[in-house]
Amino acid sequence: MNCKTRFGAFARRGSLGVAAASFAVVQVFSLSGCSDPRISLSDFMAMQRPTPVPVAEPATTIDLSRHIGPYKVGPGDVLSIDLLGADGTEVFPSFRTRIDRNGQIDLPVVGAAEVAEMQLGDVEDRILQAYIPAVVQQGVCHIELASIETTNVLVVGAVGAPGLQRLRRTERNLLFAIVGAQGVSELSSGFATLRRVRRPGEEVTLNLRDPVQLRAALSLPPLQDGDIVEVHAAEPNTLYVGGLVNSPHPQSYEGGTRITVLQALAAAGGLRTDVLPREGTLIRRMPDGTDTHVKLNLNRLAMGKDPNFTLEAGDILWVPETIGTRVHDFLNRNLFLRGGVSVNYGVTGVEFLNRRSFQTVRGGGQNLQDSFDPLGFLTRNALLQGISTGGG
Repeated sequence: MNCKTRFGAFARRGSLGVAAASFAVVQVFSLSGCSDPRISLSDFMAMQRPTPVPVAEPATTIDLSRHIGPYKVGPGDVLSIDLLGADGTEVFPSFRTRIDRNGQIDLPVVGAAEVAEMQLGDVEDRILQAYIPAVVQQGVCHIELASIETTNVLVVGAVGAPGLQRLRRTERNLLFAIVGAQGVSELSSGFATLRRVRRPGEEVTLNLRDPVQLRAALSLPPLQDGDIVEVHAAEPNTLYVGGLVNSPHPQSYEGGTRITVLQALAAAGGLRTDVLPREGTLIRRMPDGTDTHVKLNLNRLAMGKDPNFTLEAGDILWVPETIGTRVHDFLNRNLFLRGGVSVNYGVTGVEFLNRRSFQTVRGGGQNLQDSFDPLGFLTRNALLQGISTGGG
């Protein structure tokens, strides 16, 4: 027989006095051996402490400068080259050349030159080195990017301008794709998922607010045509508050809103005062899919002795029935102070005065109207006033 069944069976026995009944109820529950699967608040708070992030070895440090600095040319880019002599005349007519897959360009007369991963200024110096002094004694070189090899990726979700983004060769990563879509919007949760068209099973989700995971996003293999980047919108911060509160209902707030235990209880109208609940239970879904039940001492929380911690979206805050609340409820339903006569307030004033079943005078058998106006003077006076008024 469980705890609730024991209480119900005991409460139906009417032979015990109220004081003896309440004492016996407490004794039954104290000796029943009901187990509590909840963990303590201190153990729960220890679980919430962040795990230290291991520091990467220097050999694996990511060079962020190559992702953020000036553009560096590479395979697929087309360069427009002007080579002038000392007197300003053209050494060769302006020409264009494409950087091949080996990172080289083909120059007239001098042949191939390695230019991959160079800024435009460095490419100009490399070309001048190839022609001076073999072809000209002095000269000036000017280079422009005629076209840039781009990769087209689709950015969707909580960004400023979702749609197709054209990324230059050095920008083919998650971060530049989102920046090209005007960045994350206010509705974003900060999480982004990359889905690769050519490798459907390869999917990665990263928290862009975490510096470590942001670095990991920059170190991913370059994006390819057709890849999809989804920026997740923040889910509404919905809390479920129920049990022995005055207004049990789900509470929804905008994503990112921080709500504490006491704030959630206050939003639920506070605790019921008729049964004086003192315990609460937090139910939180953990990352591994299991639910953790945490025992809360509401008195200690209200007095500031226990931390008034922040709830997370999806948390269930329940104020359950306990031995104490059931005893209070039992006393409330079974302890009455009777004095005088009972009065039913669910009737009208006329009914109360005239219906003997609602109010009678002891021993007289008369209702209150008969007692206070036995000869009908008041009634006749009211009728006369009505006639007089009508006749006037």
